[in-house]
Amino acid sequence: MSVGLVLLIVVLIASAGFVLGRRRAMATAGGDPRKLHSLPGYYGQTAFIFAAAPALLLLVVWMLAQPIYVESRISGMIEPADVAAGSSRELVMADVRRIAGGIDTLVGIGGQSESDIATMDAQEVDVRGLLAGVGVALGSDVNRSVFEAAKSYRGTTDTMNLIRSVLVIIASLAGAAYAYSRINPDYRARNVSEYAIKLLLIACSSIAILTTVGIVLSLVFETWHFFQLYPAKDFFFSLTWNPQFRGGSDLGILPLLWGTLYVSFIALLFAVPIGLMAAIYTAEYASPMVRSFVKPAIEVLAGIPTIVYGLFALVTVGPLLRDYFAQPLGLGNSSSSVMTAGVVMGIMLIPFVSSLSDDVINAVPQSMRDGSSGLGATHSETVRKVILPAALPGIVGAILLAASRAIGETMIVVLGAGAAAKISANPFEAMTTITVKIVSQLTGDTEFASPETLVAFALGLSLFVVTLGLNIIALVIVRKYREQYE
Repeated sequence: MSVGLVLLIVVLIASAGFVLGRRRAMATAGGDPRKLHSLPGYYGQTAFIFAAAPALLLLVVWMLAQPIYVESRISGMIEPADVAAGSSRELVMADVRRIAGGIDTLVGIGGQSESDIATMDAQEVDVRGLLAGVGVALGSDVNRSVFEAAKSYRGTTDTMNLIRSVLVIIASLAGAAYAYSRINPDYRARNVSEYAIKLLLIACSSIAILTTVGIVLSLVFETWHFFQLYPAKDFFFSLTWNPQFRGGSDLGILPLLWGTLYVSFIALLFAVPIGLMAAIYTAEYASPMVRSFVKPAIEVLAGIPTIVYGLFALVTVGPLLRDYFAQPLGLGNSSSSVMTAGVVMGIMLIPFVSSLSDDVINAVPQSMRDGSSGLGATHSETVRKVILPAALPGIVGAILLAASRAIGETMIVVLGAGAAAKISANPFEAMTTITVKIVSQLTGDTEFASPETLVAFALGLSLFVVTLGLNIIALVIVRKYREQYE
């Protein structure tokens, strides 16, 4: 039974509990709601909560624990002889999972019966060819023990899914029956319902924190696993990026870090002055009619998909920079370059800087403008010496947001800057960034068992540290100047 069907059954049971609970509350009060401690709806809500909450909690815990149990049980069936040279038990288990999924496909649409699968032998049947016919590709022939492990994996998973479905439905029915049995005129249903809602609100407010913690922990653990397989010294100080999935890889981060910072610097060099000047104009100089047109027009840039920007860089900006700047100056012949990606990314970042800076400038108290004018300052002097310093913390925040957006951009760099991992000061040469290589290392059906795939987590953690450093620097600047103008 699928998870979706189980959820539907639980919702139906809980909904029935709501209706029956409310009806029972009215019946115990003789049809007079004034005799009840709480409103009739609270009794129905209590039945709904007891029917849904324990069942859903059991479902979540079971879904988290089941893969661990199945993996540990089936992994013991893999003999040391089944692990080829250069492979690992994790990679063999990946084949087991793919074969098990292929068996499901064979049973579902491949015309095979359960009895055919049970009697199928890897040494008598071309299992690799059979699975390839339903879209499951394997790197090598399937031996008997691996195929038997896959059949056992599938059977254990199906059994555990059935047990899970039965237990979840029983828990839902039991919870509904328990809540139904407790309903009487003196039952404090409102207190129970409000306490449950309070717990729900606490859980929702904790999602962001727990998500952040989970992201950081996953990066840290997988990065630690990577450094157990690949020397940290070579990763941080090597000038070569040359991953080879068959061994002999050079996984130095410095070329990728240089490309990331170089592209981001050019993007900010283009976006910050234009965005800030646009914000000053719309906030201080533009008439209401012009502002009502210019500000939405600039913000439209933020809604354009990054793939469109990438195509714009590839088709228009790249050839333009190559023909009119790179080739005449003798700096390169490629339309894919750091300058191409930086300029297009800067165009994308303009609304991030301008919109936030505009809001911050408008938030400066009018009394500061009036005081400056009263002292004889011109409008431009008021903007330069009063408004901009007062709005500096917010402007720094806008620039930081734009910088974080630039560092994490992928599609524009893929199409505009190329994929060459190298260190060069020439902005008209093709380079790449950390995010692009994270995607390339995890493209396809990969398992996290080799340095070439685990390096993506080390790259991600390094990028996280860089952006965290930018946040800390910006926080120091904001606090310093905020104290001056509060």
